Amino acid sequence: RLAEEDTLFSELVDQVRAELAVEMLKSTDASLGEISQKTGYSATTNFIRAFRRWTGKTPAEFRQ
Repeated sequence: RLAEEDTLFSELVDQVRAELAVEMLKSTDASLGEISQKTGYSATTNFIRAFRRWTGKTPAEFRQ
């Protein structure tokens, strides 16, 4: 079914992770470590890199 929609599972996972991270940064005081873990990243540095790819900003810049 994903092929019918011309999408990949990994793209959907990435999209959901981005949406969850943005929402958590907007509405909670959770640490970056907590957010990275809840979005499925084992290392905060990998989460930060992905967040910058999604938004063009670091999580700290986004939170300000």
